[in-house]
Amino acid sequence: MRHVDFSPLYRSTVGFDRLFTMLDSLGQPDQSQTYPPYNIERTGEDTYRITMAVAGFDESELSIEAREHTLTVKGEKGEEKAPENQFLYRGIAKRAFERRFQLADHVEIQSASLKNGLLHIDLLREIPEAAKPRKIGITVAQSQPKQIETTQVETAEIEAAAK
Repeated sequence: MRHVDFSPLYRSTVGFDRLFTMLDSLGQPDQSQTYPPYNIERTGEDTYRITMAVAGFDESELSIEAREHTLTVKGEKGEEKAPENQFLYRGIAKRAFERRFQLADHVEIQSASLKNGLLHIDLLREIPEAAKPRKIGITVAQSQPKQIETTQVETAEIEAAAK
């Protein structure tokens, strides 16, 4: 895959390094990150849901943490005692995992639930009023015609002033 050099953009921009890092990581996906499988779905205009298949984990073995636009989901199995039975085939994975999701600005975690081996994380994008676009009304100034003030001067006054 082709690598894009963002260094010229670093010299002329401020505060976009997180965006460039994300774009750079898209060019080289981590092929080993396939466990556990997950879905990301849009459930409304500003609501989202992440669903992860975490069969074999219970809520005490899972942790969800949100920090600086990153959602981290970890699963760690406790120490397993020696099995009573001998497995002929073990297809249910019990390995630890850590999955990270990049969150956009103003995306908050609403709830998390575990049901039938699926972990559901509901997200809400709530843009604050100060960041929402607002309509600015334009007022038209009413201009009044200018009047020239005049005074009437008596003819006698003009003749007296002329002498």
